[in-house]
Amino acid sequence: MIVFPNAKINIGLFVVEKRSDGFHNLETVFCPIGLSDILEIQRKEGKSGEYEFKNTGIEVGGVPEANLIVKAYRLLAEEYSLPAVYIHLHKVIPFGAGLGGGSSDAAFMLKALNEYFELNLSQEKMMEYASRLGSDCAFFITGRPAFASGKGEVLEELSLDLKKYRIVLLKPEFGVSTPEAYAGITPAPARCNLRELPDCPLDAWRDKVGNDFEKTVGAKYPRIMDLKRDLYESGALYAAMTGSGSAVFGIFAQEIERQGKWDDCWFWQGDFI
Repeated sequence: MIVFPNAKINIGLFVVEKRSDGFHNLETVFCPIGLSDILEIQRKEGKSGEYEFKNTGIEVGGVPEANLIVKAYRLLAEEYSLPAVYIHLHKVIPFGAGLGGGSSDAAFMLKALNEYFELNLSQEKMMEYASRLGSDCAFFITGRPAFASGKGEVLEELSLDLKKYRIVLLKPEFGVSTPEAYAGITPAPARCNLRELPDCPLDAWRDKVGNDFEKTVGAKYPRIMDLKRDLYESGALYAAMTGSGSAVFGIFAQEIERQGKWDDCWFWQGDFI
C-alpha cells in the first residue's frame, strides 16, 4: 500500500503562553499543501511489532526506532497485534523547515495501517493516537485547514479555500530546530484572531497576520527575512516564515519563474489541497 503524506504551512503563528509542563500554547492556522513524501507498507514474515525500514530520497538519519513512522506502527502493533511490516519512506519534504513532514508521515502511517489491516478505527480514535506521537500530528489525520491552539493539537476546522492560488516554498541550506526557535520567544497575546482569517482579504494579511518566530529566528538567520522580502518583490500576495522555520512561503495569483537569487535554496512551487 502506498500513501502520500503531504506538508503543511502555518499561516500566522502566535506563541501566547508558557505552560507548566515546559511546552508553549500557541495559536496558528494549519493549511495543507501538495508537497508530499511517499510511504509504502507491506506485510512481511515475522512477529507482531517487527519491521524492516528503508529510506530513500532525503536521508532521515538516526536510528529507526526514533522515527515517528516506526513509533506509529509500534503503537498500533502493541494494541492490535499487527503483523510484521516492511516500511519504505521516500523522503521529499525537507527537515527543519516548519513544514510538518515528520508529523505527516506518522499520521499517514496510522491511516495506512488502519486501512491495510482493516482496523476500522474512527477518525477521532486515529486523531487520539496521532496526538500521542506529536503536537501537530492530529492535523494530518483530517488534512483540512484548521485553527490550532494548545500545543497544536486542539483543532477547529476553518472554511479557508486557497486552491485558486499557487504557493512557492524556499528553504535555505540550514534548518532550525524547535528548541532553538523557542529559546528566544517571549509569549504574548495574539495580535489578531486567526479564526477570522477566511473573512479577511488575502492582500490584507500582510498588515495583520504575523509569525512570532520571525523576530527571533529571523534575527539569527537574516537570510530568512531576505527571502520573505524577495517573495513580496516577486509579486506574492502574502509571504511569511512557516512554523519555526527555516522555510519561507509566498502565495501568488499565478505561477512564477524561479529567480537566480534563490540558487542557494531548495525550491518548490505547487498547489494548496
